[in-house]
Amino acid sequence: MVRTNSTEAGRAAGGSVMEQDVTYRARNRALLVAVAGLAMAPALVTPASAQSSRQTSASSAKSGNTLTVGSGETLELTETTTVSRLTIAEGGVIAAPEGYRLTLTVNGVETGGKLSALTDGYGGLATAIAVGTYRGTVILTVAVANDVTYSDMSFPIRQALYVDANGVDESKSVPSDVRGGTVTDTGANNITLLSNGESFNGVYVTGGGSYTLTRPEIAFDGNGRCDFIGYGAAVVGTGEGTTLVLDGATIKNEGLVRTAVIADSTANVVVKNSTLHCADGSHVPDEYPATGTGDTRYMITVPWMLGLSGNVRTTNLLGQSTRATYVNSSITSEKWGALSVDGGSNCTLTAINSHIGNTGGQGYGSYAIGSVTEHFLGCTFDVGDYALIHWGASAHYGDSTREAVAELNESLEIGLTASELKKLPVRSTVIDAGRFMVLWYAAGSVAIDGGTQVNTGKTTFMCKAVAGKVTVDGSQGAALNPGNGVIFQLMDTDRPSSVSVTGKPWKTEMLGTYTEPTGSAVKSTTWVTTSAQSTDATASFTDIDLTGDFYNAVRGGGNANLQGQNLVLDFTRSTVQGVISASTTKHRVSTITIAEYREISEVTNTPSAVVNNGVVVTLGTGSRWTVTGTSYLSALTLAADASVKAPRGKTVTLTVDGTPTAIEAGRSYTGALTLTVA
Repeated sequence: MVRTNSTEAGRAAGGSVMEQDVTYRARNRALLVAVAGLAMAPALVTPASAQSSRQTSASSAKSGNTLTVGSGETLELTETTTVSRLTIAEGGVIAAPEGYRLTLTVNGVETGGKLSALTDGYGGLATAIAVGTYRGTVILTVAVANDVTYSDMSFPIRQALYVDANGVDESKSVPSDVRGGTVTDTGANNITLLSNGESFNGVYVTGGGSYTLTRPEIAFDGNGRCDFIGYGAAVVGTGEGTTLVLDGATIKNEGLVRTAVIADSTANVVVKNSTLHCADGSHVPDEYPATGTGDTRYMITVPWMLGLSGNVRTTNLLGQSTRATYVNSSITSEKWGALSVDGGSNCTLTAINSHIGNTGGQGYGSYAIGSVTEHFLGCTFDVGDYALIHWGASAHYGDSTREAVAELNESLEIGLTASELKKLPVRSTVIDAGRFMVLWYAAGSVAIDGGTQVNTGKTTFMCKAVAGKVTVDGSQGAALNPGNGVIFQLMDTDRPSSVSVTGKPWKTEMLGTYTEPTGSAVKSTTWVTTSAQSTDATASFTDIDLTGDFYNAVRGGGNANLQGQNLVLDFTRSTVQGVISASTTKHRVSTITIAEYREISEVTNTPSAVVNNGVVVTLGTGSRWTVTGTSYLSALTLAADASVKAPRGKTVTLTVDGTPTAIEAGRSYTGALTLTVA
């Protein structure tokens, strides 16, 4: 990570830009960027007291190979300029003409870029060259603007390399930030991109372009501004028909939303044999709300209502039908998240034989929203909190078999060669999550098969009163190991809501409070607990041995606008040892605000009679339930060879609506079912 003093920006970065071995393939078009050698390029210098006259101030004139902008002066550069020293006094401004953007590099490192305040008239998107003295090979690049609209705001993106369908567009690029290697219109090899300014991008591929980055090294240190458009990201692939491939990349960023990889707007982004890591920024802007905002134009910290903290996620997948694939790679974030899908619809996220994790003790492996499909084959997860936060998706965790990888390679146009496919070893997915494997906030499915091993510090599946669906096939060795002994928790949402604000550029602030309900649940007159309903949470298990509990604590009766919700469980050729029951949950605290954000989802269960929280259990062929404690159900069906047992030395009894009833194979029971172990 490159760090330099902003007032002496040239001293910490070694090497001269003039000595770089960077090769650009010639193109037959006029360049709007003219890189001046050590001669001062034409400039318009405007003292603040006489801006309309555009007079040249004596203090701003070139002296040798130096350039000074005095206090109260505005210097407008019309061409790229190289000097050995640049001084900008307090109150001095250096800028580019309208339609152009100015970038400063010193000894091949983008530096000095300073974002305006979030509350200014431009929404905090503009960058200016910070006050100070810069020494070395100082290059001020005047490049054609690449302004990208997101929502109702225009983001002035600057980048080292701008690539479109015709290849590298030098007029929109900052070549002086490219160190070493070779750059052509189809790819770049062994280049290094460094930045310690703010919201500078590395490589921006758009407009149907196809580009391959081979062994790039990118290290950005400084804040970005918005990862919903990739403002300040290391690499961006965006636009229909765009393909961006990273092979052997090393990207290590540090700063607020200083994302490593952005895939957007129907692009196809493939990352293989690479290492990506993003670390939190050290200072959130003073004007940013302490509780954060859900307004995606301004969101630079993770919503605390997810039970997390942090201010950078390593990747983001956006737009309509966009694809992002990670093969044989390591993707880690300090906190927040490693792989995110946010702000899009019908996207596909794939990871094969990759390591996904958080290094700071909090965070998620992946985030899924907008009918996304996520594939994880042969991956290892080492995450602080969740393997997946689920807002409506289809996710699959399994083995990287030859057949499965080849199928995805073809259907998703990943582009792996026959040789690459052959070299990929077959692996099982291993998930180590500090708290939960999956947290559901919207309906969607999770499938687990192959030899997938799921190890969680607490509950395996945490579902917040939505139609979460789990399918686990243990025939190849898949296993679930919950640290607190709870496999499935269905409960009311405890996520506080955002509130609208006025007088701020952001539309919402996360000021909400969750207050735990008191008293007994009110019985609904309409909700049916004895059979499966379309809005129920469901889980089916095949050929697996399970040890753990299953709870449904949804209150219903109008609480949280729900009349009720059932937990529907099906077991086939499986054993389960534990409590399966309706329950009442209790948090460790009665209210949750930002100060108690880690208390979200942290509950204990007391098995309780069904009210509006039905528990519908089917023990299919070859299945056995060993009941370890009192369990309350609303329906129980046993196949002809299924059984309900008690632990060794104990007995289990059943009452139906208060009447003792024999437990017999091949029968179904409905009503108020209580199983007691003595």
